[in-house]
Amino acid sequence: MPLLPPGPPAPAPMRVLGEAVDWLIVAIGAVMILLVFCNVIFHVTGSDIAWTTELCEFLMVWVTFLGGAAASRRGLHMTITEFLDKLGPGGRRAADGAIQSLCLAVLGLLSWYGMGIVNATWGNELTVLHIPMALQYLALPVGAAAMALFVGWDVVQIVRGRTRAERYGTA
Repeated sequence: MPLLPPGPPAPAPMRVLGEAVDWLIVAIGAVMILLVFCNVIFHVTGSDIAWTTELCEFLMVWVTFLGGAAASRRGLHMTITEFLDKLGPGGRRAADGAIQSLCLAVLGLLSWYGMGIVNATWGNELTVLHIPMALQYLALPVGAAAMALFVGWDVVQIVRGRTRAERYGTA
């Protein structure tokens, strides 16, 4: 039994990217758990590992945006479908296409403006870790770009006439 649920059917490069994102999330989560646990033990002994809080905040930003990409890959973002479910197959496909196209446009803007933030913050450093703040902000354009790839693939599938169940492997 695999540790993570499989992603939907997709070309090999999309599956590889999706699996890499999934495993990065697992690895980051494991590191965060270990760091917080160790710091709690140190607190019990009256010590502290000063950099753990800042590193865990850094990692939390990354896991948040990568988690968004993992959810996009599987079509797991929250949806309100009361009206969409009442549409016929053609109407549903048109609505899904319009919604995903709008999402793709927003993700493109997030990637574009996120890179602007990254470029503007290379000169700033995190207080304790002394690494460029841009590396933390880089999670926004990277995560948005990954989400855009998965949403873009979904748009291709919609145009090909595949239902939501077929697109996400629940058929």
